[in-house]
Amino acid sequence: MTETERKRLSGQALKVYDRMLERVQSRLANAEKTTLEGVRAEIANAVEMENELEEMTREEVDLLAAYLRRDLENLMHFVDETGDSLTEWLQLDLSLLEQQLTDALFSIADKTRLDTLELNQKLDNEDVSRYIAGEVATAGMFRCLNCHHMTCLTATSHIEVCEACGSHYFERVTGRWPPDAE
Repeated sequence: MTETERKRLSGQALKVYDRMLERVQSRLANAEKTTLEGVRAEIANAVEMENELEEMTREEVDLLAAYLRRDLENLMHFVDETGDSLTEWLQLDLSLLEQQLTDALFSIADKTRLDTLELNQKLDNEDVSRYIAGEVATAGMFRCLNCHHMTCLTATSHIEVCEACGSHYFERVTGRWPPDAE
């Protein structure tokens, strides 16, 4: 998706992503037990409903469904592994924002290292837990894979390139951050 297409679709894509998420949440709220298969089935139902509305192309809705599936599966694995809540998964707290500001002020990217890392990441794109600038993701904290700069999404939005080094590759931060001193 080009930058022009992303900007043209950003408002609609974000609205549709949130609407799909709300549908999945409301359907799962009535379920006795939430399973990965149940989440996937509800995402498929949300996709069909969006396709019937015909506000976006089938390919666009399928792409948003892939983003939604990734976010919800990541959340389910996090909660299953840690027992922590949605709040911990989102990582929206003051200490993190303070660290983000500090990182922005003191980050200096080594251009050669950045180019090498970005090339390696483009060649090794099989890891579905990675996020790439331009993709849609729900709120949370994302760490640049190059310089470790933290980016905070407070609502469903497009992931922007790293403001510290310009990298396009991120991972979701799902543990306590900053980490507790051991």
